[in-house]
Amino acid sequence: MSSIDTLCINSLRVVGAEMITKAKSGHPGIVLGAAPILHTLFTKHINIDAEDDKWFNRDRFILSAGHGSALLYELLHLSGFDVTLDDLKNFRQKGSKTPGHPEYGHVQGVEITTGPLGQGIASSVGMALAENFLAAKFNKPGYDIIDHYTYVLCGDGDLQEGISMEAASLAGHLNLKKLIVLYDSNDVQLDGDVNQTNSEDTKGKFEAMNWNYIRVADGNNITSLDSAINTAKDSNKPTIIEIKTVIGYGAPNSGESSVHGKPMPEDDIKALRKNLGYNGPVLEYPEEVINYYKTNVTERGIKAASYWNEMLANYRDDYKEEYDEFIKFMYNEFKLDDLSDMPKYEVGSEESTRKEMGKYIDYLSTKLPNIIGGSADLSSSTMVKGADGVYGPSNPLGRNIKFGVREHAMAAITNGITLHGGLRGYCAGFFVFSDYLKPAVRLAAIMHLPSLFFFSHDTICVGEDGPTHQPVEQLTMFRSMPNTNVIRPADATEMAEAMILAFGNNTYPTVVTSSRQALPNLACTSAEGVKKGAYIAYKSSKAAKATLISCGSELFITINAAKKLEEEGIYCNVVSMPSMFLFDQQSKEYKEEILPKNKLKVAVELGASMPWYKYADEVYGLDEFGASMPIKHIHETYGFTAEAISEKIKEYLNK
Repeated sequence: MSSIDTLCINSLRVVGAEMITKAKSGHPGIVLGAAPILHTLFTKHINIDAEDDKWFNRDRFILSAGHGSALLYELLHLSGFDVTLDDLKNFRQKGSKTPGHPEYGHVQGVEITTGPLGQGIASSVGMALAENFLAAKFNKPGYDIIDHYTYVLCGDGDLQEGISMEAASLAGHLNLKKLIVLYDSNDVQLDGDVNQTNSEDTKGKFEAMNWNYIRVADGNNITSLDSAINTAKDSNKPTIIEIKTVIGYGAPNSGESSVHGKPMPEDDIKALRKNLGYNGPVLEYPEEVINYYKTNVTERGIKAASYWNEMLANYRDDYKEEYDEFIKFMYNEFKLDDLSDMPKYEVGSEESTRKEMGKYIDYLSTKLPNIIGGSADLSSSTMVKGADGVYGPSNPLGRNIKFGVREHAMAAITNGITLHGGLRGYCAGFFVFSDYLKPAVRLAAIMHLPSLFFFSHDTICVGEDGPTHQPVEQLTMFRSMPNTNVIRPADATEMAEAMILAFGNNTYPTVVTSSRQALPNLACTSAEGVKKGAYIAYKSSKAAKATLISCGSELFITINAAKKLEEEGIYCNVVSMPSMFLFDQQSKEYKEEILPKNKLKVAVELGASMPWYKYADEVYGLDEFGASMPIKHIHETYGFTAEAISEKIKEYLNK
């Protein structure tokens, strides 16, 4: 290893450890152990441009082991991104640009928010898929305008998460050859040695999933690391490079679990410097290191981006039509302007909203060639699938991703597709199994990412499959999630608008749920009302004594209850509230118009009552699990008929 490589690596180690000690929190183990890996990747391989951090053909780097954020911030600083030395010194502090785990949109150069282990490696599969799709669509002989790699740094903990294995299995099946995982294999994790929890054959496991496996015996050997990455680039499969490292390399307690997540005392920092033979300034980098990164990362990246821009200009001259379409993909310039031919349903007709959802996605796929997604082995039930055939090695332009029974990875892959740019990802499944993928939806919300999650079978009206398949609390789970739009449409009119809103240019994920059972298409539902989150769907003929609030499959039942009450001289308005998220954004005046303060407000939904108390005085909900029975018995069994609801309203009014 050259003297400059040694100096660079040791400066990364020492400054990273000093950042963590100054912050009094952080994870020095991975910084000290993995510094040679990322130094090699950044100075010899990765193409990024600090002057244009969104350069479309840049390589993507994902720190799946997000607790190693100090090392990433150092590399971004040295590579010329907007991360200053002061930012490094303020690591993990209030208002800092360098938070405890990497945050997308908060720090320039961070491709994805990571920290929950496994999310990064799973989302990287979506990024690699997007690269492969776009390359197949737009590359021409002599013009590889989409030609980049997705690199991941992961650790033992990442590979123990189930989501990682789900994603790795699909990546191998799809031959995502430009996905390269750098596995920091140090045999130690937070609670002790890895052999206390794992005894598996990583090589055999990944090769069985159609991955290329490479082993680097010494994680400090720059030549071996460089060679392994070059070999991975030439593979026709995704590659995992297992790199044997020493956690906390150079620290007095190196190789021990205690170095994983505790700041090093000042005496240990002094010992680290001595053990590494490093005499650089405290919390600063030697000039030689700064210059080396400037030449080998910053300037090399600028040259690569400049070459690509020249190639793109020539591509424009030779392939004008393809270039124009590529620009639309790159900047998401597809508009939903003329929707006059959107499928329509007659008032009074009956159809499940899942079937309506599927038809609207099929239609929108003709308008939006940049949307891609599918279901978790459930497309015949969710009715959600992409266009142009099944995506895979034999059809890289297929827009229907068969995710298989991999719900958690499916959602993270969807995030990765959307994060990559050029494509919008979506996925679908049964609503009850949204529990399996909730962490990825949460990350989408944190990142302000417009990923789309579509769920069918959204109440206990699933029926015979019983409580394991009947959602009760899932609406509450997603409605309580910040920056997440949950829409529960009642019929085709509301579903059409929900899908238009979902595929809009949003800064949040959207969850849309749908019914298993057929529902009547109503004359009183309103697309404009859906945009506001809630609106009066049924207005009583005389001054209302109460306002009934409902949505989804219970809306028409609630309206029928209001009509029944009106026959008895009890007048109620019915509000459709498909989106609490959108309603909360409306003016105070509008909210009071829809939900008058001086009138009894009762919410009706065949699900957990908790979220409705924000809007209603009383809630007629379901705070128990369902049971297996034919759907025809469910409404009567649980009291969700117009008769039962109207009787309950009278009780509330007589209190």
